[in-house]
Amino acid sequence: MLADTPPVWKGSSNLFRNLRERGVISYTEYLFLLCILTQPHAGFRIAFNMFDADGNEMVDKREFLVLEEIFRKKKDRKEVAEDMQRLDQQNLQLYGHRKSQSHSVLKKDGQHEEVRGMWDVLRRSTSQVLFSDLSEYVDESATETTLLVHFFGKKGKAELKFEDFYQFMDNLQTEVLEIEFLSYSKGLTTISEEDFARILLRYTNVDDVGEYLENVRHSIPDEKGITFEEFRSFFQFLNNLEDFTIAMQMYNFANRSIGQDEFARAVYVATSVNLTRHLVNTVFKIFDEDHDDKLSYKEFIGVMKERLHRGNGGIRAEEKFTTFKSCMKKELSRK
Repeated sequence: MLADTPPVWKGSSNLFRNLRERGVISYTEYLFLLCILTQPHAGFRIAFNMFDADGNEMVDKREFLVLEEIFRKKKDRKEVAEDMQRLDQQNLQLYGHRKSQSHSVLKKDGQHEEVRGMWDVLRRSTSQVLFSDLSEYVDESATETTLLVHFFGKKGKAELKFEDFYQFMDNLQTEVLEIEFLSYSKGLTTISEEDFARILLRYTNVDDVGEYLENVRHSIPDEKGITFEEFRSFFQFLNNLEDFTIAMQMYNFANRSIGQDEFARAVYVATSVNLTRHLVNTVFKIFDEDHDDKLSYKEFIGVMKERLHRGNGGIRAEEKFTTFKSCMKKELSRK
């Protein structure tokens, strides 16, 4: 099955589509790939350095496998927290009050700590776990996967350079965006502004998506379309949303909304991403609820912070695993 897996230096933004059913990844690798989808390019170096335990600017198979142990431990902690949440809900229904501390885990000193996302665990704790006892649990003879063969070769002896790792992460983001874009473009080189709005509003907590779509229909009667490059640039910007939020907060503190030129300039200053004038205008037409041709912090950041999670924020760990198993069973049944 893994014979067709190319080496990392031959990777492309069609890697997974080319392999189709001729590949396999582990559940922890699946979680890792989900994390990559919303990371800014600046975070790629951080991710690589976290895996590079001995600091030699190369990552070997053993160093990478520590990732699985990190994710396994994170999954265990999250499941404990979710059990506490369910217990809270039961107590509230039965007794009218809560007994446990929801959304937190107990630390040794008795204080409670917020449950963090997968990427936060990697970013904040890897420096201490990579050099801890986690490495002794790594089994280098474990079943080979597409990702391991891609990164470290069929014999597992190759080492991964940062340039190749960066290109892999960039290719993965591009591949997923292309799949999403092509599902709406229907063979054309553009998608409609209304479909662009649908994609942006997917996975948000917006109550009335129809109202936003109506804004687009009335505000942009002459459809020009959004190209893939515009589409990709906007999602690169979204992956840097935290940096842009700082700029938006300045306007928020001054009780001011932001105009289109200011928005485009703030995006470039905060994220180094250039958005076309048409794309910026489309974004304003989608989110400008009061039709003053300006965006407030609430109108844009409040909605987009939910979109950034791409639906992962509200999915429990066991639901992710159930989805993963369902996909595996479906693929195996085709053999």
